[in-house]
Amino acid sequence: MKQPPIKQPRQPISVRLGLLALALGLAQGASAANLSQQQLNDIARNTKVGFGVISNFAAKPQAHVTITNGSSALPAGAGDWRIYFHSVRKLDAAQVEGLSLRHVQGDLHELSPTAAFKGLAANAKLDFPYTAGAHLVSYTDFMPRAFIAQAGLQPEVFVNTDTENLSEFVEPFSKPEQQLRASNDEYPIATAATRYQDNLAVNAAAIKVDSSPKIIPTPAEVKYRKDAVTLDSNWQIHFAGRLTGEAKYFADQLKAYGLTVKTVAEHLPVSGKVIEVKVDKSIGNAEGYTLNIAADKITIVGGDNAGAFYGIQSVLSLLPAQTASSYNIPQLSAVDAPRFEWRGMHYDMGRNFHGKEYTLRLIEQMARYKLNKLHLHLTEDEGWRIEIPGLPELTDIGAHRCFDLTEQTCLLTQLGTGPHKTGSGNGYYSTADFIEILKYASARHIEVIPEIDMPGHARAAVKSMEARYKKLIKAGKKAEAEQYLLSDPQDKSQYITVQSYTDNSINVCLPSTYAFVDKVIYELQQMYRKAGTKLVTFHMGGDEVGAGSWTASPACDTLFAKGEQGVAGVADLKPYFVSKVSAISSLRGLDLAGWEDGLMYDPNNTFNRSQFANKHVLANAWDNIWEWGVADRAYRLANAGYEPILSPATHLYFDHPYETNAEERGYYWAARYTDTAKVFGFMPDNLYANADKTRMGAPIKNLEALVGRALPALEKPENLRGLQGQVWSETIRTGKQMEEMIYPRLIPLAERAWHKASWEGDKPNIEARNAEWAAFAVQLAVKELPKLAALGGSFYLPPPGAVVDDGVLKANTALPGLKLEYSIDNGTNWATYSGDERVRDANALVRSRLGNATSRPTNATK
Repeated sequence: MKQPPIKQPRQPISVRLGLLALALGLAQGASAANLSQQQLNDIARNTKVGFGVISNFAAKPQAHVTITNGSSALPAGAGDWRIYFHSVRKLDAAQVEGLSLRHVQGDLHELSPTAAFKGLAANAKLDFPYTAGAHLVSYTDFMPRAFIAQAGLQPEVFVNTDTENLSEFVEPFSKPEQQLRASNDEYPIATAATRYQDNLAVNAAAIKVDSSPKIIPTPAEVKYRKDAVTLDSNWQIHFAGRLTGEAKYFADQLKAYGLTVKTVAEHLPVSGKVIEVKVDKSIGNAEGYTLNIAADKITIVGGDNAGAFYGIQSVLSLLPAQTASSYNIPQLSAVDAPRFEWRGMHYDMGRNFHGKEYTLRLIEQMARYKLNKLHLHLTEDEGWRIEIPGLPELTDIGAHRCFDLTEQTCLLTQLGTGPHKTGSGNGYYSTADFIEILKYASARHIEVIPEIDMPGHARAAVKSMEARYKKLIKAGKKAEAEQYLLSDPQDKSQYITVQSYTDNSINVCLPSTYAFVDKVIYELQQMYRKAGTKLVTFHMGGDEVGAGSWTASPACDTLFAKGEQGVAGVADLKPYFVSKVSAISSLRGLDLAGWEDGLMYDPNNTFNRSQFANKHVLANAWDNIWEWGVADRAYRLANAGYEPILSPATHLYFDHPYETNAEERGYYWAARYTDTAKVFGFMPDNLYANADKTRMGAPIKNLEALVGRALPALEKPENLRGLQGQVWSETIRTGKQMEEMIYPRLIPLAERAWHKASWEGDKPNIEARNAEWAAFAVQLAVKELPKLAALGGSFYLPPPGAVVDDGVLKANTALPGLKLEYSIDNGTNWATYSGDERVRDANALVRSRLGNATSRPTNATK
């Protein structure tokens, strides 16, 4: 539908007269429309660029950018200077007051002066309204580091936008039309009062909870006894020779708790208090174990090395966060094995790279909670994050973003990086880094699955190889230049992706594409071998290929003309690509994995499984917007012979907000929010049973009626490999932000992947689930999050619920056991909340605290 024009507000008469005078003054010379470096620097330092949402209730979401000038004027006329800013939504082209707005690529947008621009005087303000491609209800829908640039000058960031405190340049979200996605958005905005009501049930249930340490994730069978065991440095670890690495890990972990425990190989005698760690294959369950904690002996027997390792983790799980010289842990007996073979976590550092330190800490936390698959999303449109020997351009150019429109020194800036390579999100793993990561993960029984996303989401690779091509052509090395080229210079195909790229598809018709794939897999295999392990699964991505890719490619026309069976037209090119990658990876002895849509023609029809040579082809089933009718793809793939990994965006995308509030970080396309309790309540055995609400918050009473057709049953449950959490990093620019999005949601993910709860079912027992959640929430507050804090990690603390009732402050938290604090002087001073504070007529702020970490404050009187 054609959108009605937006009426543009006129500037005050004084400003317009000032601009006219400025324009007359500048008209004396054509060069006056450009800036000097000093003027550009002064504008970046003193001019303020701001953003705000006008309304999401219009035909298209309306917002605006404001430019409040400093001491240097912006000259009139069509100059060479430009203002650039990042927007997660593609903005419509517009012209206002002589400034022209256009989309550049991805999230980058440009404001440029036309001949009609009258200039902007010192201290004047310009307001530029625009319309966006989708709703804007969160501060993180806007990005930092807007900048000004001019050909021949050094670009500079507007200082007021060079911050992670987005409220410094984004206007408050205070009205319904700013906070809600549309007039029919049924999700209520989270406030102190709504949280207070929501938290009442878990707090009431928590009163009945035994808060003594429990093993998390919950064992299949466990009996806690009343007596305790004192664990101190007098114990010894007696281990089977094959468990040398596991015994060392155990001793190192105990040492971090302040206990120095000897390790003794099983062929040597021991006496006194002993922790026996051994393997007995008769246990029968891969990764299973038995654990018995008695007065003078702890026995851990694994069905294999991994099982013994998980038994060790169960003992460590009983320890508190605080270090001491001895610990009392409960006597118990447990028989345990995992619910699923695949218990994964996906980490996207392609969008924003955070560094090795955060990756290693993620691996350690995964090991503590018995997760065993780390899916590393190493490449994206916005970055290539792993060094590949022989292809230095992938990291020299593809691992860095800056303002280079030719993209011969870096990728075009995206995601709030700004114009400089020192901006956020840049970097990569060296081969040494990656080998260290592999060793660290292998010691913790975690398989690292590398993803090289192709043929879509591949802009970093495409542009890096184009730069390589140009460099070698210039050197007269044509054959070498074409060896790994990923794009057809004659390709005139037009498309735009969900992320607003028009040039991110690898050309699947070029032989050089498959030389590139083989080269990358080869180098990955060498890194795994140097790490003393092996590459098992190669993830090729495959998702969200721009519709229209390859439709005007001469290389593809040539391929079709050859008459090769199975490649008759453009619709055959995706399965053709997957079959070629399958052949390469299979020849190298690898399993193949991809995102669900990379293995399907359309929402209903999978590629023919028999055309892929790999023994196992895994599929991450992610797109489960219930009303879109695609939530059944996991079952369709399983029934067709693929091996799905449940990765549903509605429940297991940890880049989504924790609650419905503009101050929450993250995208919200699949679910308006996903809190920790929602992850805990996910039921993997019947995906359809998790259908609770539509995207707009309408209750789902009958999923089949909502979709309008029959939903396929899971006919081959043996093909379902497990489940996986995902974090995508478009809005996550720092490692601290990443950890706050992952934790604590990773912990209930591990609980559901390891343990099937008794309350699960087509119609879950809500009362039993709520009781178990209360017990789990207490463990998070009193044991699990404090442990992460002790390691220096970051995590999200839910803002409290709070109301003022007859002058008395009432406050609670979603995680009973957290400390609460309040302030009556707008946050200058904070006091511990005890439950009977009187704050009549005060502006009461409340926050939760754990160690040095605090939640964002919430206002109890609003």
